[in-house]
Amino acid sequence: MAMEVTHVLLSAQSIDGNVRKQAEDSLKQFQEQNLPIFLLSLSGELANDGKPADSRKLAGLILKNALDAKEQHRKAELVQRWLMLDATVKAQIKSCLLKTLSAMEVDARSTASQVIAKIAGIEHPQKQWPELIGTLLSTIHQLPAHAKQATLETLGYFGEEVSPDVVDQEDVNKILTAVVQGMSGSEVNNDVRLAAIRALHNALAFAQANFSNDVERDYIMRVVCETTQSTDVKIRQAAFECLVSISTMYYEKLAPYIEEIFKITSKAMKEDEESVALQAVEFWSSICDEEIDILEEYGGDFSEAGSNIPCFYFIKQALPALIPLLLEAILKQEEDQDQDEGAWNIAMAGGTCLYLVARTVGDDVVPLVMPFIEQNITKEDWRQREAATYAFGSILEGPSIEKLTPIITVALNFMLTALMKDPNNHVKDTTAWTLGRIFEFLHGSEIDTPIITQENCQQIIMVLLHSMKDAPNVAEKACGALYFLAQGYEDAGASCPLTPCFQEIVQSLLAASHREDAAESRLRTAAYEALNEVVRCSTDQTAHLVLQLVHVIKDELLKSLEGQGIVSEREKQGELQGLLCGCLQVIIQKLGASEQTKNALMQQHADDIMRLFLSVLGYRSATVSEEAMLAIGSLAYATGPDFEKYMPELFKYLEMGLQNFEEYQVCSVTVGVVGDICRALEAKILPYCDGIMTQLLKDLSSNQLHRSVKPPIFSCLGDIALAIGPDFEKYLMYATPMLQSAAELSSHTEGADDEMIEYTNALRSGILEAYSGILQGFKSSTKTQLLIPYAPHVLQYLDSIYKGKDMDDLVMKAAIGVLGDLADTLGSNAGSLIQQSLFSRDFLNECLSSDDETIKESAEWAKLAITKAISV
Repeated sequence: MAMEVTHVLLSAQSIDGNVRKQAEDSLKQFQEQNLPIFLLSLSGELANDGKPADSRKLAGLILKNALDAKEQHRKAELVQRWLMLDATVKAQIKSCLLKTLSAMEVDARSTASQVIAKIAGIEHPQKQWPELIGTLLSTIHQLPAHAKQATLETLGYFGEEVSPDVVDQEDVNKILTAVVQGMSGSEVNNDVRLAAIRALHNALAFAQANFSNDVERDYIMRVVCETTQSTDVKIRQAAFECLVSISTMYYEKLAPYIEEIFKITSKAMKEDEESVALQAVEFWSSICDEEIDILEEYGGDFSEAGSNIPCFYFIKQALPALIPLLLEAILKQEEDQDQDEGAWNIAMAGGTCLYLVARTVGDDVVPLVMPFIEQNITKEDWRQREAATYAFGSILEGPSIEKLTPIITVALNFMLTALMKDPNNHVKDTTAWTLGRIFEFLHGSEIDTPIITQENCQQIIMVLLHSMKDAPNVAEKACGALYFLAQGYEDAGASCPLTPCFQEIVQSLLAASHREDAAESRLRTAAYEALNEVVRCSTDQTAHLVLQLVHVIKDELLKSLEGQGIVSEREKQGELQGLLCGCLQVIIQKLGASEQTKNALMQQHADDIMRLFLSVLGYRSATVSEEAMLAIGSLAYATGPDFEKYMPELFKYLEMGLQNFEEYQVCSVTVGVVGDICRALEAKILPYCDGIMTQLLKDLSSNQLHRSVKPPIFSCLGDIALAIGPDFEKYLMYATPMLQSAAELSSHTEGADDEMIEYTNALRSGILEAYSGILQGFKSSTKTQLLIPYAPHVLQYLDSIYKGKDMDDLVMKAAIGVLGDLADTLGSNAGSLIQQSLFSRDFLNECLSSDDETIKESAEWAKLAITKAISV
């Protein structure tokens, strides 16, 4: 029998902290001591119309949280816990939830909808509660409006929670029939119509078969298009959102409807409320995304696609009518649009869509946009000047360099003058952004006709440095433009045109980072990002200035650590410390690249820098720890074996990082740094290996650690094995079973989506790097025979991923490398196995004829090693 929980639920929301804590403890104790009765009591509370709204709301929330969690391992526990409950108890809970859908209290209905969907998400894959859809829809036509709305809302949540592959087509048909009827104009209640269109939106993934049927698809599309004309703004917005999803999921079915959709989207873009107009623009942006993906996949060559050409060129066909609509949207700016963090309005949406159109159709966009730019760029109204500049910046990626170069050559001077002299902040902001895009896409060593020359480069630098003193939003964009300008000179060598102004640039960027308003518009971050890029493209002539910069950054970092005590300042200081650690990392990499500057860095600064990094790690902030760890990895690489002196103090932070499951990015970065340290210290890492290996093996066994950390861990095992050589023997019996089970897991990718295949390839790379490190580490030692028992498994693994035909180039290179390492390390013991392996010859030949030079080189080395092993 369910218990009376009303009083406890209300007390758990008390403003009195003691009362609240006592009630929360009671609820927790009740849940732990008798979960079935606890859940039943909550569902009874939620279903009871006589109970207070607040207690019902909290009951529903606790019920929902008892079924789902963000962390995967916790979610799996909750799912198992629900599945193990007594069937009678579950049936009573479900009955209460279904009853709640008719409640007058809106929050109770909405929460019940969500909880029903959560249970369906757990039970449907187990083929449980198959009658749910039938039960929900059997009486939907007789229900009062509020209960019909709740039922449709439940179907919407069902679409979010339940995977399409576990829903019967019969249920899909029932859902679609109910929601399309709920959307139709004959439904007088707008809440019902809104719930229905949202439910359709969530059910689209189920509707593959229905969208393949012409009659059913026509009916669904007609109702969706009609719903975009509703008198209710929320319904119109939801209908356009539905069209956006259809454009992504069913692009190939859109041709018969595209003219009608163009009419309704263009009307919405011109006349409707902004929330609706934004979705109308989004429809065309998502069509661009689809066509960009198709054109990139096929390289524009559909000869292999046969008669089934996958691209309909909707954007190309709509271009003459679509471009004026987007340009009109760009003119609808808001006075305060740049100052609003994360602002999004119709002008920004129009510019973003124009950018995607340019990427979709290339050169064809230029003649349609240039007249608008020429007509508006000098107008008195700031909106026209800003829109013209925004349109120009938006079409710089997509069209060919040949098409854009003559225009840019004329426009560059105009832009520089506008950035200096335009009276309007918005125009200057967009001008600086556009200059950044010019430098990003039309400047660099691979450009045959450079737009930026020795002559105009100095002028560009002076204008950008001047703009760094402007309002924070303009200064931030100027830093961004300088970032791309410097990036284009990374391969310029000694002739980098930034060299004469290096000191002035660095001083201006540091001054921008010190501004009192540097926290606004990401200015401080942009200044440091630009500074890093300027350091990366610095030359031997400015190496002494980079060394001087070390003093400055060290002092800044020390100052920020001393100011760490004030709580209100802590977050700001943490962000600054992250930027300073990142800057030191770039400087270490730059100065570490030549012996002369590396020696100066080591002698003058290494100890101080390491002390600062250790102090930063002592504050335990995740973001800053990440940056400090990355910088320590660079310092280890530059320092080499002498890095050993820092290990006693650093080791505890490495252990903490490897144990940091919660902030898994920190864990991942720490794993990478352990690899850097192994490469630096080689055999000197040995005293720390027991602690490191214990933690890495724990990490690999854990279900709590984010899966993205596991590939780098395997790679790190290879770094350790390579560093300590045959001393890795003591870890073989623990590491190899892990490698073998992961290899088994990563052998098969049938039915996997692109994301899963990408992850599997990352896992394979890590596993292969581990095998490679172990094989190379044991080479030329007396212990190579220890590896002989593992050779058949390694060959079998290589065979399975070769047969899978879905490995990327990195995996291919690593795999042929491991085949060579087997032969090289085990000699004749591997030679006979390789000779018997049918796949080895085919795989080797495929790699030898690869277009990728690095794969070909690895294959040629492997061929020599195999020939030698076989001939012994």
